[in-house]
Amino acid sequence: MSDSQVDIATLQRRSLRVLSGASALSGVAVAGSIAAGGLLAARLADSEGAAGLAQTAGVLGAALLSLPLARLAMSRGRRAALSLGFGIGAVGGLVVIVASIAHSLWLLLLGCLLVGVASAATFQSRYAATDLAEDHQRARALSWVVWAGTIGAVLGPNLLNISGKLGSALGLEPLAGPYVITAVTLGLAVLILWLFLRPDPYLVAVHRRAADGIARVKPRVRDGIGHLRSAPQAILGIIVIAIGHLVMVMVMVMTPVHMDVGHATLQLIGLVISIHILGMYAFAPVVGILVDRFGRLAMALTGTAILIGSCVIAGTAGHHGTLQLGLGLFLLGLGWSFTLISGSTMVTDAIAAENRPSVQGLSDLVMNVAGALGGILAGLIVVASSYAALCFAAIIPLLVLVVLPGLPWFRGSTRAIVD
Repeated sequence: MSDSQVDIATLQRRSLRVLSGASALSGVAVAGSIAAGGLLAARLADSEGAAGLAQTAGVLGAALLSLPLARLAMSRGRRAALSLGFGIGAVGGLVVIVASIAHSLWLLLLGCLLVGVASAATFQSRYAATDLAEDHQRARALSWVVWAGTIGAVLGPNLLNISGKLGSALGLEPLAGPYVITAVTLGLAVLILWLFLRPDPYLVAVHRRAADGIARVKPRVRDGIGHLRSAPQAILGIIVIAIGHLVMVMVMVMTPVHMDVGHATLQLIGLVISIHILGMYAFAPVVGILVDRFGRLAMALTGTAILIGSCVIAGTAGHHGTLQLGLGLFLLGLGWSFTLISGSTMVTDAIAAENRPSVQGLSDLVMNVAGALGGILAGLIVVASSYAALCFAAIIPLLVLVVLPGLPWFRGSTRAIVD
């Protein structure tokens, strides 16, 4: 191995450590505020349906900034883009605190939207992990950054009780306490990225491609769409990611409200959400190995099957069925992990390196719009019917995903996806 190869390998390992640290802090911030945001919105509006609005605002924030962050990454590198995303999220945490003091639902939704931008940065960091990765290790590199969120994401919801006491000690509404943690941890993530993600992995990758005579391009929405026209595998990957995220958000966002109706404590609600987050992130490295070993499509369909099972289990659980809800939410997270990692790898595999940022940004945009739609539908379905109806309605798009790879336009790319 040459000296340059050793340097690239060393830089890749260092970048993965920095990205993983920032991802862990983001996990504390975002996961810790999921249940609190929904419950705070429901209380301010005096309506269960408002819980879905808080999650929807967060997902919309991620959607709105997906492409701008991708453009910034292309012009200034991953460090600038990720730092900006986490910084906006930290400001959002402060806005939610002000909203709780002012008892303003609209200000709360604005704060949730800004916190959601941190999610866009977290999702972009998984692609940053692949900038310098070898082709045969792409899914594994991506999965390690996803896995890094486990520590923070599991810890975050379990801090609900402690952060609630912190909020009370500061003279705030207890449910505003998690947003104090959000602002602090996202601020630390910005500091870590700005100081230690040097040299920038994406800029290094650009210079390497320039040495091979590949021109640098500026990402735009129309560019991403143009690249997708001849890449059915990438389109299928985006659909896999979007449907997995849609279903995950639909069921997850209303579970705390379902438990709150049964007068579950914040500690129990936080525990169930933590179990859900554990399923999302803890087994990501194993999922990455399986995706590289057995193929993208096979693992995408495995994730779909797991998601269907999770909807059935959660949908048949009563308000007090904490153990059953915990199992259902764990499988919901695990199925999401399979669809996210397999779908993201499909997208990265199918697009030339110099064109990836525009398509990756478009992929995250579609994913977050699907999540926002899931949040809206979740609130409407629960208000009109029940949590059980919501879970079984979530199975419908999953059945579509089972059928989709067999359609003629996608069938031609199936061999490439499996290999």
